[in-house]
Amino acid sequence: MKRRNRWVFLGLIPFAVMVVAFQLAPIISMLTGSVSKDKGAGFTFQFYSKILNSPFYLQAIKNSVLISVFSSVIGIVIGLVCAYSITRFSPKVRDRLLMLSNMTSNFAGVPLAFAYIILLGSNGVFTLLFQQWGWSVFADFNLYSWSGLVLVYVYFQVPLSILLVYPSFYGIREQWKEAASLLGASKWQFWRTIGIPVLMPAVYGTLGILFANSMGAYATAYALVGGNYNLLAIRIGSLVTGDVVNQPQLGNALAVILGLSTLLAVFLNHKMTKRSRMLQAVKEAS
Repeated sequence: MKRRNRWVFLGLIPFAVMVVAFQLAPIISMLTGSVSKDKGAGFTFQFYSKILNSPFYLQAIKNSVLISVFSSVIGIVIGLVCAYSITRFSPKVRDRLLMLSNMTSNFAGVPLAFAYIILLGSNGVFTLLFQQWGWSVFADFNLYSWSGLVLVYVYFQVPLSILLVYPSFYGIREQWKEAASLLGASKWQFWRTIGIPVLMPAVYGTLGILFANSMGAYATAYALVGGNYNLLAIRIGSLVTGDVVNQPQLGNALAVILGLSTLLAVFLNHKMTKRSRMLQAVKEAS
């Protein structure tokens, strides 16, 4: 038994090395770099103070949070509707739709931005086609703006949302629907009092993941708007790899704020998930 455990621990060594090299080491470097002085050794909070007193960086945080909130809420609403629709299909069609969702959830970054530029950019296929037909569908739409970023973010949020909330629909048993129907409840009453409360823990948990996914998105936004739109991830990238002036310490401080905002969102969603489960348990007990 002991020899077997030894082999198990040996098998975990590559995983532990990966965690230390690509998780712990970057986090420690980011935290220490955010409180290190520009020149020489020392400890300072001047970069955090600079961020909190700079309207430019505060706007970047605000823009990132707003885009993340909007794209996450839209993504979860569309994801819920799509996930419920998928459960109504036959197993064969259902598997294919889930496979498609899995594939599209990984289609992000530069290829996604390039695809949208081809389709809906200033000289995109649909933009020119609708102009030729005299349709003004995209007359006021600008892909390289806030609304364009939300549209692109929603694209990669929806498949992820479907994959995360889809299993929770199987927690709603058909016997519950039949019992509710026999007792005279309408479909809306069933979903309001039973279906939606059962789904809420999964909805809260998925919202937190979608928010974190959106806050950390860099390649898609950078390929689409470059440095023309003030986003937190783009500001961090420009400070760390800037062509003219590098300010890695300031970039580290912004990255810490980005990480804290993401952790805060996940923590709040975790608390709401626990609260929702407790309320559900109380209802079932009563």
